[in-house]
Amino acid sequence: MEVALEAEIPTYSGGLGVLAGDMLRSAADLKVPMAGVTLVYHHGYFHQKLDGQGNQSEEPEPWHPEQHLEALAPRCSVSIEGRTVALRAWRYWIHGISAFAVPVYLLDSAVPENSPWDQTLTDELYGGDAHYRLCQEVILGIGGAKLLRELGYTKITSYHMNEGHAALLAVGLLEQGQDIDKVRRQCVFTTHTPVPAGQDQFSWDLTLQVLGQDRCALLEATHCCPDHILNMTFLALRFSHYINGVGMHHGEVSRGMFPQYPIRAITNGVHAVSWTAPSFCELFDRHIPEWRHDNLYLRYAIGIPLEEIRTAHLAAKRRLLEEVAVRHRMHWTDAAFTIGFARRAATYKRADFLFSDPERLRTIANRLGPLQVLYAGKAHPRDAGGKALIRRVFGAAAGLNSDTIRILYLENYDPALARLMTSGVDLWLNTPQRPQEASGTSGMKAALNGVPSLSVLDGWWIEGCLEGATGWAIGTDDDLPRDPSEESASLYHKLESVILPMFYGQPLAYAEVMRSAISVNGSFFNTNRMLAQYVNNAYFPR
Repeated sequence: MEVALEAEIPTYSGGLGVLAGDMLRSAADLKVPMAGVTLVYHHGYFHQKLDGQGNQSEEPEPWHPEQHLEALAPRCSVSIEGRTVALRAWRYWIHGISAFAVPVYLLDSAVPENSPWDQTLTDELYGGDAHYRLCQEVILGIGGAKLLRELGYTKITSYHMNEGHAALLAVGLLEQGQDIDKVRRQCVFTTHTPVPAGQDQFSWDLTLQVLGQDRCALLEATHCCPDHILNMTFLALRFSHYINGVGMHHGEVSRGMFPQYPIRAITNGVHAVSWTAPSFCELFDRHIPEWRHDNLYLRYAIGIPLEEIRTAHLAAKRRLLEEVAVRHRMHWTDAAFTIGFARRAATYKRADFLFSDPERLRTIANRLGPLQVLYAGKAHPRDAGGKALIRRVFGAAAGLNSDTIRILYLENYDPALARLMTSGVDLWLNTPQRPQEASGTSGMKAALNGVPSLSVLDGWWIEGCLEGATGWAIGTDDDLPRDPSEESASLYHKLESVILPMFYGQPLAYAEVMRSAISVNGSFFNTNRMLAQYVNNAYFPR
């Protein structure tokens, strides 16, 4: 449903889209014959504005596809509510480290032969109501399958449904005359949510209205709509021969949610070259030049002298603080311990968790050394809880900002800012409510730049945390979620007794943790490794 191509093409909202873009970049690097399919989203996602109290407002982020994309002549159409909706496509090329390139096709319903309302169906990402969303998912799944055929893709080995939004692909393939078993042999499904509430579900009345009687009869005949609810996750599960979660723990959680399906796990990654700061790229190029072609070579970062790690990080930190000065006219010092927290503003991510005991945090800073805390992240326009979370961070900042604690929330988080933050802070903080973090990838980006994590043991961090070597854990990895007060006590204990004393008192020891984060986590949690697993296990299983 979303793919992040570049900052000037706002066809993504957050981690899911960035992951899709990173995966396709690795496909270009590794010369894997893939094509991406998504929607064009003329209005983008949104531009975030925050006032002095943290109230978020949104502005459209329109862009002009003709300035960035190649218009294609082939067209197709889909039936929506009995109407024929015409679709055109745009193409974007992702170029790898060699001459190989991977195309991404962006479907567009804004053509003159469509009704004014149908022309809006590819305007907004995650906008509108359930009706609008289901119509978009018809375009993505059924329209995407038709478009590929029109473009001459007649020998597709695997269709990869990245989250349930694309599940109507199965219906599209059945409409092309393929039988159920053949569709299942071709389809791969990756689920990204560990909670039932995260699945797209549509009432039967709406499904009948949008899809029509014939398609609904097909869904009923294939037992895809129990209780007359169109559940897109269930539809994708039903028609896929390979199903996976996005982390080892998430695979376990997903098997608990859907015990009748053999759900595997392929842990997410990030595109290493895209997310490594210039100073670290230069460092790696000198010491381990093979890293761009084979990210596993980052394992040898363990041999880079510690002072060179510190020098590269200082350069990245100064670039971040220069951006802070430009945006807010605040001149923060590169000598102060700086924490980063940036991700979608959703309540389960608990952005305000660091402020559970503000007096203790103040005492820690006064006793051990100053703290600088940078936040960023957008709340969905209709997510009242996420917007309230941002306001709580602003409120905490107002109460804590002093000579020893500085807190700032940077607005309009995007990949450019993400590159600065994940490379420029000294510690990456992550405090999700377990077990709701399927994977997370921001900490992986930080690790590539020698930034260790302090995180709740959920998502990828269960696999990436080597206590005291790659970072530190908040709480334990018990099966049941911890009491929040126990987790906050653990967070403060690690800051007070381990992390800040090391940063201010033993800088070379802290640099050893930074170097290990690169060597252990940077070498593994990347999309080159991730895509190789999809190729070997899902696309072309032996």
